[in-house]
Amino acid sequence: MSRPSGRAPDELRPISIHRNYTKYAEGSVLISYGDTKLLCSASIEDKIPGFLRGSDRGWVTAEYGMLPRATGTRTFREAVRGKQSGRTLEIQRLIGRSLRAIMDLRKLGERTITVDCDVLQADGGTRTAAITGAYVALVDAVSFLLEVQRIKENPIIGQVASVSTGVCDDQVVLDLDYAEDSTAHTDMNFVMNESGNFIEVQGTAEGDAFSLRQLVEMSEVAERGIRQLLEHQRQSLAA
Repeated sequence: MSRPSGRAPDELRPISIHRNYTKYAEGSVLISYGDTKLLCSASIEDKIPGFLRGSDRGWVTAEYGMLPRATGTRTFREAVRGKQSGRTLEIQRLIGRSLRAIMDLRKLGERTITVDCDVLQADGGTRTAAITGAYVALVDAVSFLLEVQRIKENPIIGQVASVSTGVCDDQVVLDLDYAEDSTAHTDMNFVMNESGNFIEVQGTAEGDAFSLRQLVEMSEVAERGIRQLLEHQRQSLAA
């Protein structure tokens, strides 16, 4: 099978991570998965949700949105419509869960870190790119807290990244762009930590049902891809 991009079945799109992309956020990252580009901005507030008051724990959450011309035609801003779509809510909850999975919230103290993930350009895999970029922005925000001595210990206890896999023409492929995502028989998103363990798996048979063999193969291909993404994160944070 020949992929529209010319990539090998288990090949990621070109990945780039640019830190400190904006001036004011405690952590800001421009991340690109090929032609998918997101700005991830981490902000710190010395307050917590009401349900955590008195718990001596902090909170990490996320918001997600697409700019009107992130796609081929202009879409309305959700703020104009007065409510977020179900898709938007589902994605930002996924990002938040993924980040909290690698945090010791007790070490964060009673403060909240919110990571805003804004899609500048969409070509498939926006949620997976958001998670990978949000992690780097979160690390920079926590580094700021440590530097100014607002916390004593690093609350980040792991690393997290995400990638999609799918089945196209009976071939398992990694990191689907829009051309593949729109026609794939199966589309799956994997969120994993640095130990290769799953944080979340989302999958749907869009056409034919997928087999156990294909599920295992998608998991293995995703793990290899995520290991590469984790290395991209480490290299960016070391720069």
